[in-house]
Amino acid sequence: QVQLVESGGGLVQPGGSLRLSCVVSGSVSWTYVMNWYRQVPGKQRELVATITPGGSTNLADHVKGRFTISRDNAKNTVSLQMNSLRPEDTAVYYCNAQHLRGVSFGAYWGQGTQVTVSP
Repeated sequence: QVQLVESGGGLVQPGGSLRLSCVVSGSVSWTYVMNWYRQVPGKQRELVATITPGGSTNLADHVKGRFTISRDNAKNTVSLQMNSLRPEDTAVYYCNAQHLRGVSFGAYWGQGTQVTVSP
Protein backbone atom coordinates (compact mmCIF):
# COMPACT_ATOMS: atom_id res chain seq x y z
CA GLN A 1 0.00 0.00 0.00
CA VAL A 2 1.26 3.45 -0.92
CA GLN A 3 0.94 6.33 1.52
CA LEU A 4 1.80 9.97 0.91
CA VAL A 5 2.46 12.49 3.68
CA GLU A 6 2.86 16.18 2.89
CA SER A 7 4.56 18.81 5.01
CA GLY A 8 5.88 22.34 4.71
CA GLY A 9 2.72 24.38 4.41
CA GLY A 10 2.05 27.48 6.44
CA LEU A 11 1.46 31.22 6.42
CA VAL A 12 3.75 33.40 4.32
CA GLN A 13 3.67 37.00 3.12
CA PRO A 14 3.28 37.85 -0.55
CA GLY A 15 6.61 37.51 -2.31
CA GLY A 16 7.79 34.89 0.15
CA SER A 17 8.75 31.27 -0.34
CA LEU A 18 7.73 27.87 0.93
CA ARG A 19 8.96 24.38 0.22
CA LEU A 20 6.47 21.53 0.33
CA SER A 21 7.64 17.97 0.76
CA CYS A 22 5.86 14.69 0.13
CA VAL A 23 7.27 11.51 1.62
CA VAL A 24 6.07 8.39 -0.12
CA SER A 25 5.94 5.01 1.59
CA GLY A 26 5.81 2.10 -0.77
CA SER A 27 7.55 1.56 -4.07
CA VAL A 28 6.61 4.22 -6.61
CA SER A 29 9.97 5.45 -7.84
CA TRP A 30 9.97 4.14 -11.39
CA THR A 31 6.33 3.45 -12.11
CA TYR A 32 4.47 6.51 -10.86
CA VAL A 33 4.16 10.06 -12.05
CA MET A 34 4.17 12.44 -9.10
CA ASN A 35 1.93 15.48 -9.07
CA TRP A 36 1.10 18.43 -6.89
CA TYR A 37 -2.48 19.66 -6.96
CA ARG A 38 -4.15 22.47 -5.10
CA GLN A 39 -7.70 23.27 -4.16
CA VAL A 40 -9.58 26.21 -2.74
CA PRO A 41 -13.05 25.90 -1.22
CA GLY A 42 -15.77 25.80 -3.83
CA LYS A 43 -13.43 25.12 -6.72
CA GLN A 44 -12.14 22.02 -8.46
CA ARG A 45 -8.77 20.62 -7.58
CA GLU A 46 -6.24 21.88 -10.11
CA LEU A 47 -2.97 20.41 -11.29
CA VAL A 48 0.01 22.56 -10.40
CA ALA A 49 3.09 20.51 -11.23
CA THR A 50 4.08 17.09 -12.57
CA ILE A 51 7.29 15.11 -12.58
CA THR A 52 7.84 11.78 -14.31
CA PRO A 53 10.01 8.94 -13.00
CA GLY A 54 12.74 10.08 -15.37
CA GLY A 55 12.62 13.65 -14.08
CA SER A 56 10.70 15.44 -16.84
CA THR A 57 8.59 18.22 -15.41
CA ASN A 58 5.56 20.24 -16.34
CA LEU A 59 4.14 23.25 -14.57
CA ALA A 60 0.84 25.07 -14.85
CA ASP A 61 1.20 28.35 -16.71
CA HIS A 62 0.34 30.48 -13.70
CA VAL A 63 3.21 29.04 -11.62
CA LYS A 64 5.90 28.78 -14.29
CA GLY A 65 8.97 30.72 -13.31
CA ARG A 66 7.93 30.68 -9.64
CA PHE A 67 7.48 27.02 -8.69
CA THR A 68 9.83 24.09 -9.15
CA ILE A 69 9.03 20.41 -8.71
CA SER A 70 11.70 17.84 -7.95
CA ARG A 71 11.93 14.25 -6.81
CA ASP A 72 14.49 12.10 -5.07
CA ASN A 73 13.73 8.51 -6.00
CA ALA A 74 16.30 7.17 -3.55
CA LYS A 75 14.56 8.94 -0.68
CA ASN A 76 11.01 8.53 -2.06
CA THR A 77 10.45 12.24 -1.73
CA VAL A 78 8.84 14.81 -4.00
CA SER A 79 9.20 18.52 -3.33
CA LEU A 80 7.56 21.69 -4.55
CA GLN A 81 9.62 24.84 -4.16
CA MET A 82 7.34 27.86 -4.29
CA ASN A 83 8.84 31.32 -4.72
CA SER A 84 7.32 34.75 -5.28
CA LEU A 85 4.11 33.57 -3.69
CA ARG A 86 0.91 35.48 -4.33
CA PRO A 87 -2.35 35.62 -2.40
CA GLU A 88 -4.01 33.65 -5.20
CA ASP A 89 -1.64 30.76 -4.43
CA THR A 90 -3.53 30.25 -1.16
CA ALA A 91 -4.96 26.73 -1.19
CA VAL A 92 -4.66 23.26 0.23
CA TYR A 93 -1.86 21.52 -1.65
CA TYR A 94 -2.06 17.79 -2.27
CA CYS A 95 0.61 15.33 -3.30
CA ASN A 96 -0.54 12.69 -5.79
CA ALA A 97 1.02 9.55 -7.19
CA GLN A 98 -0.44 8.15 -10.39
CA HIS A 99 0.66 4.98 -12.16
CA LEU A 100 2.22 5.51 -15.57
CA ARG A 101 -0.46 3.29 -17.09
CA GLY A 102 -3.28 5.38 -15.67
CA VAL A 103 -5.41 5.75 -12.56
CA SER A 104 -6.94 2.29 -12.91
CA PHE A 105 -3.48 0.88 -12.17
CA GLY A 106 -3.07 3.00 -9.07
CA ALA A 107 -3.56 6.53 -7.80
CA TYR A 108 -2.88 7.80 -4.31
CA TRP A 109 -3.36 11.08 -2.45
CA GLY A 110 -1.87 12.70 0.58
CA GLN A 111 -3.95 14.42 3.23
CA GLY A 112 -3.06 17.91 2.04
CA THR A 113 -1.18 20.82 3.54
CA GLN A 114 -2.53 24.37 3.84
CA VAL A 115 -0.65 27.22 2.20
CA THR A 116 -1.82 30.73 3.05
CA VAL A 117 -0.31 33.79 1.40
CA SER A 118 -1.36 36.94 3.20
CA PRO A 119 0.18 40.22 4.42
